[in-house]
Amino acid sequence: MSSNSNAIKVTALGQTGYFFEIGNKNVLIDPYLSDYVRKKEGGKLKRLIPIPIKPSEFERVDWLLITHAHIDHCDPETILPLVKKFKKLNIVGPRPVCEVLTKLGVEKGRLHVASNERKFLGDVLSIKAVPAAHPTIKRYDDGTCDCIGYIIESSGKKIYHSGDTSVCQELIDILRKEGSIDVGFISVNERNFYRDKAGIIGNMSVREAFQFAVDIGVECFVPMHWDMFEVNSVYREEIELLYKKIRPGFRLEFDLKYI
Repeated sequence: MSSNSNAIKVTALGQTGYFFEIGNKNVLIDPYLSDYVRKKEGGKLKRLIPIPIKPSEFERVDWLLITHAHIDHCDPETILPLVKKFKKLNIVGPRPVCEVLTKLGVEKGRLHVASNERKFLGDVLSIKAVPAAHPTIKRYDDGTCDCIGYIIESSGKKIYHSGDTSVCQELIDILRKEGSIDVGFISVNERNFYRDKAGIIGNMSVREAFQFAVDIGVECFVPMHWDMFEVNSVYREEIELLYKKIRPGFRLEFDLKYI
């Protein structure tokens, strides 16, 4: 247990899912806590890791942040039980996520379209949407995007959750304006010809993600989106080996518990 009263407790849920206990607010991002993808897409997309916690087992969730509408990030079998259990749960996501959840019966008053303006979730907790290139950045007329990442700030600590994204100069430029980032949770399941052919939209390669993290000023790098599905996975040993060879200058963490 950290002795710092401002410490943010981090629980990894697999894929891009994380549970942050930030002061008196509990924040979930992209929880995939079912086997829904396999049910919809077939056996090649079964889980490689067990479900770490069932939606019914959370004691409190105040905010649910979703990065985009793909079902391994916006999972109805995870989200709907949470909505049912926590009557004051608010959900933030891009427009397509809000549309999907409205069709599934989630009350519109609980849904908030993610904005690139800073939004306070508590006295010292704020979030801000940043674009994600999945595979390219798509903006609507109001300036919001269909796929996003999040900048989370609390008590002087800055977290970047990339969602699903490729790297592009526009994204680098946007994130550089945010200043140094204490922890970057960044997807490393590379996009390539064979994954494209199989209908899988990958993200940055490990090498790209490492250089991206250097370019945007990440101090601690947490790789994500590498552990859930065999056809879209990366070996932990591969990530560790490249880190040792490249020596990018940030700290690499797989099992971060506190920020």
